[in-house]
Amino acid sequence: MRRRIRPRNAALLAVAGALVTFAIMVGTSSTALLGAVAFAPWVAIIGVAVGVPAGLFAGFGAAALWIAAAATDAIHPSASQDVIRFLVLGILGAGSGWVGNQLRASERARSLTVSRQRALLDATIDGIALTDADGNILLANQPIIRMGIDLGMPTEGTASERLLHIADKLADPERYRKRMLEIADSPGEASTDEFELQGTGRVFRGYTAPVKDRRGKYVGRIWTLREVTADKELERMRDAFVATVSHELRTPLTSISGFLEMLEDEQHGLGESGRLYLEVIRRAAERLHQLVEDLLLVAQIEAQRVDLAHEPVGLAEVASHSVEGVRLWADEKHVRLELDADPEPKALGDARRLGQVLDNLLSNAIKFTPEGGSVSVTVRANGASATIVVEDTGIGIPADEQGHVFSRFFRSKSAHELAVPGTGLGLAITRSLVDQHGGTIDLESEEGRGTRVTVTLPSV
Repeated sequence: MRRRIRPRNAALLAVAGALVTFAIMVGTSSTALLGAVAFAPWVAIIGVAVGVPAGLFAGFGAAALWIAAAATDAIHPSASQDVIRFLVLGILGAGSGWVGNQLRASERARSLTVSRQRALLDATIDGIALTDADGNILLANQPIIRMGIDLGMPTEGTASERLLHIADKLADPERYRKRMLEIADSPGEASTDEFELQGTGRVFRGYTAPVKDRRGKYVGRIWTLREVTADKELERMRDAFVATVSHELRTPLTSISGFLEMLEDEQHGLGESGRLYLEVIRRAAERLHQLVEDLLLVAQIEAQRVDLAHEPVGLAEVASHSVEGVRLWADEKHVRLELDADPEPKALGDARRLGQVLDNLLSNAIKFTPEGGSVSVTVRANGASATIVVEDTGIGIPADEQGHVFSRFFRSKSAHELAVPGTGLGLAITRSLVDQHGGTIDLESEEGRGTRVTVTLPSV
């Protein structure tokens, strides 16, 4: 390990060197041969090591030493020559001191930047390490050091060797070994993996990404490691919740729906009040059933368990079916419903799920459009993509709420004030389904004038 020479020690060595040079000049009568330039290296070292004042003083002192050595050799330079030597050596010392000050300032700035970067890396939740092209660790933050100690990783060897050392502690050691070897054999590829410790239930998620230079040459790899035990526990709880909802809510709802059908067959024997109560029960059951289905679908989406068909879907047909499904409702609200669809646009996807996207958008549009307003659906082909636009003349969405409309369970102030029924899940589900079809969804709205939602899907 190299040790840095302190500036003070360097200056003392330079002073000693200058005195030795003076002694050599006097002892060998070589003042004229060596000249004042013999002191220049020592002056420069002192200036760089200590600063401008010391450099200037060293330059003047060196000029004085040369004049003294010249006097012993019976050399008598003119006054102007002495002045020039003082100026030259003084400027050399002062200039070296300025350079030294700049270097020290740059070093302090670099050290401050490095310390800040180190503090930032150490303050993160993730363990982060940087390795070179051979897998040797160049940089590691405190979280990954603590995780390595906690997991029992060795402190020597490449990153892959250290990771392979803990394979037997994992729930699936063979799969883990295979993945580590694949990462080592594929230096230019990113990877994401999860592994669980035996017996403890602790789960870790690792991510790696290659680091390349400006020419695209592989020079190393970034490794990150995070403990996700709490996330996995939440996922297990969510799965348990989904199972509970499926059994404890869907089963009685099925019974309620069945008995409602039986009562509807005999509603002629009920009075007017009875038929009214029956209609209220039917609508409440439908709302509860829809809520359960939405909750289940959100859970499936988050768990990435929604299976989509991949087949050409005629978007005009999907739009027509959705529009006809809500036309009676729109007529009851006296909302004009229009469809303008080109027959050509087709998308690769799941017709049922795309219909659900249209159903959710139309449901929102009609709910938030007052009597006498209009809702339009437009389907167009646009080169390699197809667009579905649902536009209404409803109450619109305030600008400060538009960034939240695709969040789960979000409901606008207007919805609460007007007591518009809903769960706040429709647009969140819609965006997730559009994303899974490789499309995008955009919303434009102006309060008091209406909303326009545009879904763009890859066409086939």
